Amino acid sequence: MAETAPDGSGSGEECHATQVVSADGEMDAAAMERFAAAAGLPGYGLSYAVVSILGPQGSGKSTLLNHLFGTKFREMDALKGRQQTTKGIWIAKAVGIEPFTVVLDLEGTDGRERGQDDTAFEKQSALFALAVSDIVLINLWCHDIGREHAANRPLLRTVLQVLMRLFSPRKTTLLLVIRDKTKTPLEYLTQALKEDLQKIWDSVEKPEVYKEAELSEFFNVEVTALSSYEEKEELFKEQVGELRQRFCHSISPGGLAADRRGVVPASGFCLSALQIWKVIRENKDLNLPAHKVMVATVRCEEIANEKLRHFVSDKGWLELEAAVKSGSVPSFGKKLSAILDLYLSEYDTETMYFDEGVRIAKRQQLESSLLNHTYPALEMVIENLHLVVLNKFKSDLEQSLRTRKGFAESVRRCAQASMAELDAGLRDAAVKHVGWDASKDKNKLQQHIQDYVASVRSTKLDELTANYKKKLSDKLAGPVQSILENGERDAWASVRRLYRLETENAALDLLDSLLEFELDQATSNKMVSDLREHARSVVEMKAREAAANVLMRMKERFSTVLNRDRDSMPRTWTGDEDIRAITREARLEALRLLSVMAAIRLDDKPDKIERALVTALLDGGALSQKRSIEFSYDPLASSTWEEVSPMQTLITPVQCKTIWRQFKAETEYAVVQAISMQEAHRLSKNWLPPAWTILLLAILGYNEFMFLLRNPLYLLGLLVALVLSYALWLQYDITAYFRHGTLSSLLTIVSRLLPTIMDILTAIVNMGHNQKHSTHPSHRPPPLHTQSFRNQTWRQAQVQYQSPDSPSSSSSVNSNDS
Repeated sequence: MAETAPDGSGSGEECHATQVVSADGEMDAAAMERFAAAAGLPGYGLSYAVVSILGPQGSGKSTLLNHLFGTKFREMDALKGRQQTTKGIWIAKAVGIEPFTVVLDLEGTDGRERGQDDTAFEKQSALFALAVSDIVLINLWCHDIGREHAANRPLLRTVLQVLMRLFSPRKTTLLLVIRDKTKTPLEYLTQALKEDLQKIWDSVEKPEVYKEAELSEFFNVEVTALSSYEEKEELFKEQVGELRQRFCHSISPGGLAADRRGVVPASGFCLSALQIWKVIRENKDLNLPAHKVMVATVRCEEIANEKLRHFVSDKGWLELEAAVKSGSVPSFGKKLSAILDLYLSEYDTETMYFDEGVRIAKRQQLESSLLNHTYPALEMVIENLHLVVLNKFKSDLEQSLRTRKGFAESVRRCAQASMAELDAGLRDAAVKHVGWDASKDKNKLQQHIQDYVASVRSTKLDELTANYKKKLSDKLAGPVQSILENGERDAWASVRRLYRLETENAALDLLDSLLEFELDQATSNKMVSDLREHARSVVEMKAREAAANVLMRMKERFSTVLNRDRDSMPRTWTGDEDIRAITREARLEALRLLSVMAAIRLDDKPDKIERALVTALLDGGALSQKRSIEFSYDPLASSTWEEVSPMQTLITPVQCKTIWRQFKAETEYAVVQAISMQEAHRLSKNWLPPAWTILLLAILGYNEFMFLLRNPLYLLGLLVALVLSYALWLQYDITAYFRHGTLSSLLTIVSRLLPTIMDILTAIVNMGHNQKHSTHPSHRPPPLHTQSFRNQTWRQAQVQYQSPDSPSSSSSVNSNDS
């Protein structure tokens, strides 16, 4: 345990005297650290000096130090006898001396307390003093100078012997202090001491490397003398005061301290002293240069670790790191660089006096550790910058495209602005200690911009293509469907003209629209080719739809040609029409429609589909000889057409044959009905007997005619019967009735005869009744004219009779009414 010295001589500030090496030779590292911290030693860099004192026990070493440096080391009390006072090694701060001076008070040599261990500890403490001190005071009795076996010679021999254990020692000042000076002049004493030192140096065994070395290479020998403290105290103090002045500015050029090459910085002094003492205690040779590197390594690493810890908990850094996590930070690089510079500068200040190689290496390690700790934040800043710039590019590009500017031009302008913004952001985020490769971030942003542009371009091109395809579909679908439904012989020629015209116009418009995208020729051609393929697919789709309904269209075409004349007026089968020729014409038109629908003819290649269909299905046996010449086999007994690819086939020959059979079966009734109507019309025109029959009846009925003239009653009855017959004739369309057959017509007329007669008689009776009860001529109802009676009876008959079998009957009735 360290001890604190009692009050001694000296005044002024605290000297902090502390025991650092105990009497048993153990160094108290904690006591050394407490002394350094209390005295403020670590902050002095190289501006400090170390003074130690060697000498026999009881030679007044502590007294000299206390008067010389203002320390408070324990002094021997002469009244209690001569005994060991200083045990081990004590350390203190010199009071009132510049520079900062560390004073070491070593245990005296040749003490009876240690006995046989005295020599070992003496050598260890002497070696320690030479290793750590700039100035070594050697306290000598004046009356021992010149003696061969005096106490000073073993001490001097010990100093020179332990010097050999130091590898490349620095040059140390040996200040020989002659105590209790006599009348002998100082120069004689000095000469005697130097001669003794030279003899001892010559007799000491030296390593091979130091065989020819001079003592002056290792020591700067100074000699001073002091009067007796006990006998001449005032003179002693005066002489000590003069000597004290030599220790002021001792490390300045020309000062008392000699070589300063091996000086350890003040912050490493405690560590250095501890390690030196440890090596000495282990009885190893002390390699001061290696020791210096070791101390520098340990201390620089400690300082670096301390700066790293302080940086990690630094408020400014923590705020900066938190700000980075929440978003972008303006001037990030400048702020972080300032913080890093602060800690690196503090490291440089605290390590500036250590070995340069070690200091630089540890600084690089510290800088690397600091940067490793800040690297995630820097990466986050760059990533945030990347996202901000990319999002702004997307927004700017969208805004630019919304203003109808060219796509490629907008991309170039926005990309240039984004890259400039990224460069500015990287400069703002750059930390001068980091060799950041900005090219990677630029390449990454460029790649993301290219990917986004490719996506937007693809979307825009898809929209543009879809728009043109829709427009082209609208322009082709309806007209193509109409042309194919008409089924004219030049239908496919019209479709080809329409297809080529609309497709070329759409292709030209598409190429004009693609100019803003600045696509390569191959891509533009591909898009135009896709548009053409789409147009072709629309035509083919409509053709297939029309082909699926070909049977219905054939029946409609057949019905139109059969039932309407060339003026599109409904046919009335009067008996003069050639039903066979009309039927053939209607079937030919239907067959032509089938041939139009049988294949897609967008390539304008000739084919024989119509000829094959007409020959095989319509001409039949009449052209069997021609068919045998042109076709060596049944042209419809195949699944393909000649000169037509399967891809362009809509209806195969076999399917055409099946459709034709179904067509004929479903249109046969219309032909039969037309023939029946024509026959009925012919019969209705021949209901009167021939003229010779009428003449014969007149001749043979002469007697009956004369009988009627001679009997007016029969004549009156005949007239009434004629009137009734005429009324019935006006009421009914007799001709129309007989169109449905004689028997059915007679039955219809007979069933309606009695009700009609009753209606007529009722009307006559009502007329007479109204005339009889009329009170005033002006209210007399108008006479029942023949036309009114005719109209009334016709309306009643129309209500009672509706023919369900023949629409032509109602047509005839309507025509009669008009």
